[in-house]
Amino acid sequence: MPEDAGTEFWRGIKPIETVFQPDAKPEVYLENAPTDDERFYVPFTETVSSRPLWISPEKNMWCDILMAKAAGLVNRHYHPHEVFAYTISGKWGYLEHDWIATAGDFVYETPGEGHTLVAYDHPDPMKVHFKVTGPLIWLNETGEPDGYFDVHQYLAMCRAHYDAVGIGADYVDRLIR
Repeated sequence: MPEDAGTEFWRGIKPIETVFQPDAKPEVYLENAPTDDERFYVPFTETVSSRPLWISPEKNMWCDILMAKAAGLVNRHYHPHEVFAYTISGKWGYLEHDWIATAGDFVYETPGEGHTLVAYDHPDPMKVHFKVTGPLIWLNETGEPDGYFDVHQYLAMCRAHYDAVGIGADYVDRLIR
């Protein structure tokens, strides 16, 4: 239940009684999503970690916060579907583009765009909220496909990490919708 209203104009309005339609799943609510508690960040590469926020195996989609505490790299890849990114803190970009994102910046990645994600040295860690649809297709040095990473691999990676740090492998189940 929300806190009591003060002087807000909507004071006195009652919440609706039927919140969820039949068969609807509850929302995912995570307090302090870009937490500094590193146990919640799953190592994605040697220099970059991911905190899952929402995962849909059925749609091969997830939302996360990607974090690098220092200079970092996510290897070359492309997305066959669109990706959205909002920068919370730090500094990052793609070697293939001339922009560099900092806190408050938004990026829309078009389907089929190949890039090499890099995090720059910055006083604040790079934390970026991503909404990823479909797999990441890994690319070799000439830009040819060289493997993939999808939601099922992401789930397995998260479960193994959460089990190892004592949070419990089943923690990730609360994020699946």
